[in-house]
Amino acid sequence: MERKRGMLLLILLTVLALSCQTVPITGREQLSFVPASQLLAMSFGQYKDFLAKHRVVEQGEQAAMVKRAGRRIQAAVEQYFSQKGLAKRLEGYQWEFHLVDEKEANAWCMPGGKVVVYTGILPLTGDENGLAVVMGHEIAHAVANHGGERMSHGLLVEMGGLTLDAALERNPKRTNDLFLGAYGLGAQVGFLLPYSRVQESESDHLGLIFMAMAGYDPRTAVGFWERMRASKEGAAPPELLSSHPADTRRIENIRKLLPEAMNYYRPQ
Repeated sequence: MERKRGMLLLILLTVLALSCQTVPITGREQLSFVPASQLLAMSFGQYKDFLAKHRVVEQGEQAAMVKRAGRRIQAAVEQYFSQKGLAKRLEGYQWEFHLVDEKEANAWCMPGGKVVVYTGILPLTGDENGLAVVMGHEIAHAVANHGGERMSHGLLVEMGGLTLDAALERNPKRTNDLFLGAYGLGAQVGFLLPYSRVQESESDHLGLIFMAMAGYDPRTAVGFWERMRASKEGAAPPELLSSHPADTRRIENIRKLLPEAMNYYRPQ
């Protein structure tokens, strides 16, 4: 029995060693053994289903602004990845940018560039620069494969390291819940909280670079996160219990990252 356990551990460690890739810009190694093709297929289906169940705002300046900012950040991401020889990581992307009528102050991006912005966050973004802060951050999550990383950890810890195909076959509901949670559309999973804070800070970093390359002033990120902090009702939960960095720490980190981001800033 002990020998068998040792062999299984060795196999698992080998899989983990072969399932790492590097996050662009930050250089952090991440676990990722879910094939991009499978993530994209799930993403496109979930995105279509979400849009069918919510009121999409198609007309007006706000909807046009979401699409305009999205296209500019998309171009910046594609330019950056091409320059770094990473264009293959964006293969299969089918970018979409939609404004959805929801009171919640939220936005997200699924694999393949499937972006949703809720109307409830627009009073906090204020203008297109503020919107670019949010969209740059959410798009950074997708292109840094944070969702795939979270899925990989979920499959490893909760489902014994099953492949996505096997997990879908054995427990489709739980696997689907893992997918939704990985992209901020479901309940947070406790064991992922500390790691999620790393990803959030990483997306702040990448998002500043992408918005700057798109011609948006990264310095406006400080104002946006200050408005987010002021908008929260009651005391924020302790940072240990939150999937996001504490607001004060996040703003301090962003200030430190601004000199680097300004090197990429070309006003349009």
